[in-house]
Amino acid sequence: MDYSKQVDDMCIVRQGANHGAAPIPEEGKWVQAKEIKDISGLTHGIGWCAPQQGGCKLTLNIKDGIIEEALVETIGCSGMTQSAAMAGEILTGKTILEALNTDLVCDAINVAMRELFLQIVYGRSQSAFSEGGLVVGAGMDDLGKGHRSQIGTIYSTKLKGARYLEVTEGYITKQALDENDEIIGYEALNFGKMMDFIKEGMEPKEALEKATGRYGRFDDAAKIIDPRRD
Repeated sequence: MDYSKQVDDMCIVRQGANHGAAPIPEEGKWVQAKEIKDISGLTHGIGWCAPQQGGCKLTLNIKDGIIEEALVETIGCSGMTQSAAMAGEILTGKTILEALNTDLVCDAINVAMRELFLQIVYGRSQSAFSEGGLVVGAGMDDLGKGHRSQIGTIYSTKLKGARYLEVTEGYITKQALDENDEIIGYEALNFGKMMDFIKEGMEPKEALEKATGRYGRFDDAAKIIDPRRD
């Protein structure tokens, strides 16, 4: 290492207080993180692209600095959804530092990785106080039954009001209104459940009916509409 003459000419002043890094919570332990391998935890990060036309939710499960599990969820941009496929292959097996400095194809996914990195190295993980952390595979729990992202899609205008298109329960097939034309419930199809039923050998029509549920005060409706047509 090269030093300037000014530094060379200085006398030595010994370092006094040196207590090391502040400990951060990781998987039920307090860890003084000094190297990448000291980092473990499962956490989420949200990112967006420069034109802000789409977003990404990234979930990583990190063990000893290595990404063991990745869940990439994107919305709002067709190119972003294809980029997620590439990112899913790229991320696992890398250290979190490698992943931070890897082109994950899409702006939103890169930003999500940056935000997630900041959380995990500061001990802000979802599993910070879970002894032993979360098993590899825990990321799938975010998707629930049917293994589909939880999406909320609502469209509305001042003139015609709101249309529920998709919520956590699934794809909205019918919207229930009361006598004042106010929303009081809906019928939703859970695509994930329906496909599981079909793969198990159930007839599609029966699977569709079994995977459809009604929510709110649907049965009290004065009027039923198709939110995509009516």
